[in-house]
Amino acid sequence: MIRVFASLAWNGFREARRNRVSVVIAAFTLALVGASAVMADVTVYTMRRVVTDFGLGAMAILLSVMAIFLSSGLLTREIERRTIFLMVSRPVSRGLFLVSRLAGNMLTLGAMLLVMSAVFFLQLIVFGISPSAPQLIAAGVLWFELLVLTSFGFLMSSFSGQVTSSVVTVGMFFAGHLANDMYELSARSKSEVVRAAGKAVYYLLPNLERLNYRGAAAYEVTPPLGEVFQSALYSVGYSTVLVALAILLFNRRDFR
Repeated sequence: MIRVFASLAWNGFREARRNRVSVVIAAFTLALVGASAVMADVTVYTMRRVVTDFGLGAMAILLSVMAIFLSSGLLTREIERRTIFLMVSRPVSRGLFLVSRLAGNMLTLGAMLLVMSAVFFLQLIVFGISPSAPQLIAAGVLWFELLVLTSFGFLMSSFSGQVTSSVVTVGMFFAGHLANDMYELSARSKSEVVRAAGKAVYYLLPNLERLNYRGAAAYEVTPPLGEVFQSALYSVGYSTVLVALAILLFNRRDFR
């Protein structure tokens, strides 16, 4: 089983590499190089904050878009190319197939994150700014945010088409980052129904702001390692539930 899992995950990684991954990395590099000219006259103290904000922000946006694109359309592409029929006809469970593809996607996103982080830290060194622990933490925890996004995209693609999956996953991305604000706004309402609905949405949606340490990195605030560990554990737990639901729905899907 482990050999089959590794083979499927590696095939998923190779397939994801063909989906213009190099273009995304090149766009990130060009964006940082272009921003360098704009930030040339900024003071060293402000430059650290601006470079960190822009670099980590651009990294998060590009990788989030890539995660949504890869996860939302994966099963649809497999069905359109009829390769899904070949896989499910073999002694490979649908659950193993889905988890292997998820692993392949996360391997791709992890490789992209490493390359983008290297470019980001290289730019810091060029500007005479030494990389810091908060920046490393923000870049590392971003992978766990991508894990939640990818898992949600897989859940949606297990029973719907690519367009629907993409739109709903994008909506979840914004809602997840605004979960705290929505909860606070609903708590101020005089309506019991609105407060109850706000609380339900808050606990059902993934709290992606819990995985966002980019603001702390910009202001050189090192979060407690215990908090970082709990955030990563929260991401893994939430993603596990999403993947379990995806497997349940995928097992019941009829491809005829």
